[in-house]
Amino acid sequence: MELSERISRISVSSTLAVVQKATQLRASGVSLIDFGAGEPDFPTPENIKNAAIQAIHQNFTKYTPTSGIKELKEAIVGRHAKDFGSNYKIEECLVTVGGKQAIFEAVAATINHGDEVIMPVPYWVSYLDIVNYCGGKVVPLATREEDNFQVSAAAVGKLITPKTRLIIVNSPNNPTGAVIPDEEMGKLLALAVSKNLLLMTDECYCQFLYDGRKPFSLGHSGNRNNLIITGSLSKTYAMTGWRVGFALGAKKLLSNMLNLQSHSTSNPTSISQKAAVEALRGPQDSVQVMLAEYQRRRDKIVAGLRAIPGITCAMPAGAFYVYPNVGAYLKKDGVADCKVLVDRLLEEAHVAVVPGPGFGTDEHVRLSYATSMENIEEGLERMKKFFSEL
Repeated sequence: MELSERISRISVSSTLAVVQKATQLRASGVSLIDFGAGEPDFPTPENIKNAAIQAIHQNFTKYTPTSGIKELKEAIVGRHAKDFGSNYKIEECLVTVGGKQAIFEAVAATINHGDEVIMPVPYWVSYLDIVNYCGGKVVPLATREEDNFQVSAAAVGKLITPKTRLIIVNSPNNPTGAVIPDEEMGKLLALAVSKNLLLMTDECYCQFLYDGRKPFSLGHSGNRNNLIITGSLSKTYAMTGWRVGFALGAKKLLSNMLNLQSHSTSNPTSISQKAAVEALRGPQDSVQVMLAEYQRRRDKIVAGLRAIPGITCAMPAGAFYVYPNVGAYLKKDGVADCKVLVDRLLEEAHVAVVPGPGFGTDEHVRLSYATSMENIEEGLERMKKFFSEL
């Protein structure tokens, strides 16, 4: 059977590949330390779970409007307004099946074959494949580990051509944890306006910033023509499996994204939508509890990685990932590349991490510290021993 050309443009997610291998090892009885999956280890808060249970008992189990129930869209724009000073209307909000769907639909509704999309490197694994699938051309913006992977509007501006259509930024960033300064975000939007481009900001980790930094969104700008915001409840409220995301932007763009959604998934799960309303309108204490614990874990894992000879590691300013450079250990003892190193680390030390090539760099690995402090300490000990023997 012949497969389509467009499906050959995308690859298996490197994160998913690591998760699958880790699952197989764990099933065989191996004591595994898993830094692979970007998923909070905290349970969904009780008030959110209870809202879902109540929805089931009230038989809220039918189809809903494809764009999401009005109550949830009101909760999304209300929370965003309270947190960031934005003023979106419910007609400028689309509820999606996770944040990834919002990103996919926005790219699909925006670019034509051959259009260029600028994105900083390292990037989240799915950005590249989504753009490729939609027929676009990724224009990578190199960032430097020595500068904590910072992005500047000036550097973006140098990459713009007549074919440029879209700029994608993710702050805090997955995989590096880098945070783009508020002022620089403003410059990026001004650049998009001056060149008549669309700027997509992925706010998946927007509530998880460290060292006194305050959450920030360009949504307060009021711009609709050059800005689309995508977001998710998955990380903020430990709701990864509930699959609720959203997009905020121009009504015309969202209407066309909705057309695509109507022929793919239809509405997000009815029960999850009710849980999401409670997450957004209910107590926000759990967010601060997670943030404080993530910062404690961040400090521990960065110190531990930096203590391994030959490894360097930038300090993340947000999210819950570290992105250490392991280049000193490549080409050693049969380690041909980063993927081989990651496979050996998994098979020999039983520590799961994600190789950097999936994020656009060859000498890094990504570790998620959304796991217990005990796992972090044990994982660091195993890694220290593994690298000392290479």
